[in-house]
Amino acid sequence: MDKRAPEASKLDFQRSAEELVSLVRRRQIPVKEVVDSYKAKTKDLREKLNTHVFYDEESIDFQVKDLEKRLDLGHELVLAGLPILVKDNICTKGIPTTASSKILKDYRPPEDAFVVQKIREAGGIIFGKANCDEFAMGSSNENSFFGPVSNPWDLNCVPGGSSGGSAAAVAAAMVPISIGSDTGGSVRQPAAMCGVVGLKPTYGYVSRRGLIAYASSLDQIGPIGTNVRDLALVLSVIGEHDSLDSTSNKDPRPDFKTLVGWSSAPKKLRIGLVDEFMGEGISSQVKSSMIECVELLKGHGYVVENVSIPNLKYSLAAYYIIATAEASSNLARFDGVRYGYRSSSSVRNLEQLYQASRSEGFSSEVKKRIMLGTFVLSHGYYEAYYGKANKVRSAISRDFNEAFRSYDLLIGPTSPVTAFSKGEKRQDALSMYLLDICTIAANLTGIPSISIPCGLDHKKLPIGLQILGNRFQEPALLSLAQILESELKFSSRFKPSLHSSQENKSFLP
Repeated sequence: MDKRAPEASKLDFQRSAEELVSLVRRRQIPVKEVVDSYKAKTKDLREKLNTHVFYDEESIDFQVKDLEKRLDLGHELVLAGLPILVKDNICTKGIPTTASSKILKDYRPPEDAFVVQKIREAGGIIFGKANCDEFAMGSSNENSFFGPVSNPWDLNCVPGGSSGGSAAAVAAAMVPISIGSDTGGSVRQPAAMCGVVGLKPTYGYVSRRGLIAYASSLDQIGPIGTNVRDLALVLSVIGEHDSLDSTSNKDPRPDFKTLVGWSSAPKKLRIGLVDEFMGEGISSQVKSSMIECVELLKGHGYVVENVSIPNLKYSLAAYYIIATAEASSNLARFDGVRYGYRSSSSVRNLEQLYQASRSEGFSSEVKKRIMLGTFVLSHGYYEAYYGKANKVRSAISRDFNEAFRSYDLLIGPTSPVTAFSKGEKRQDALSMYLLDICTIAANLTGIPSISIPCGLDHKKLPIGLQILGNRFQEPALLSLAQILESELKFSSRFKPSLHSSQENKSFLP
């Protein structure tokens, strides 16, 4: 007898991850049906969007069989049957993990990252590896050894970066959830440009073990999905303390119901609109969308006032000194000897092997950041650059602490502009780096931040609203995000069309 509910007989790609898990756990829809539907969608779109660097149906089918056995045994699995795409800089046992770089070509880790381990334990299906900017260094997903990712809203446009493949896959309904990493906005910015929701948790909330490091004091793993509750569901799984990660916070984490239910007194929230996020470089359409959201919040009884973070004007300079310095140190391990790419050039000694392998294995963008980081750490310049940048970082943290004495949450745009054409900014490094101007503060200070879609520009491309909270205030952050999401109704009003600027062809049901 078929136990499935009539409405579940055909998979609806508009269902939330939470709904899908519930249907699978109640045996109202088979795991195989869920997975096969997303496999078909992935087969149709992954080459067109270039979202994946690794995809293997045999591996997926093996996971499905194992999950069905666990369900038959009555295991309570929080993510049962949920297809989840993992960014290519997060280790997956036996599955290539290259950070989208030639220098890690064909590398297969001996063990899973902590977050991947938790996803598997909870019944999630690892649905391949997502294309990203090489070593997460970029804001457009054009710096990948495997080529650029296309934005589902317009194939001529970038999806944002560095987690562009993760965000584009969710926007195109190839998976309900993906996992990215955020060093300066790399979850939130592509989420904004692709019209989905992206969360950067508090530093230390999610273990970084198994994440290929870019800048260790800034990196944080976070989920991308189509709605806030789904991100909270995944966060409740991957947010456990990890005793093998010294930066993993030991405090108890709120459960899923607490994460999504912290709205008993939402009217008491005081919200600050950050002045520095609304200044020079922010497009007029993005500003207008922010002002509309402020008026919406005021109309619902919230106190929303302007607030200044004085030292925020120094954040971009401080960020690119700290990030590149840490990258210089972290990427020194890739030497062409132990694993990954090794130059076939004729060399006479070990130093020449290092030089040849690294010169051929790293892209120009990565080499540029390594050289900048090596310079700011060099003798005679350390205090002038790296030391001073960390003092600025502390000053910015103090400014945010002061702001949070008066306001529960802060808001502003996620990205200063919407998605732009491929190649438009590649030759202008400063213009590309300025794309992170609204997101890097959360990484410098370690605070949580979420991006939710809040409207479209005149080209029908998504605009993202960013909400920032104090450290480990994820429940408050997710509460306001849910309230705005329910009012804006973005996902029910707007759908991406897989088209170029010359086409107009809808691909979602």
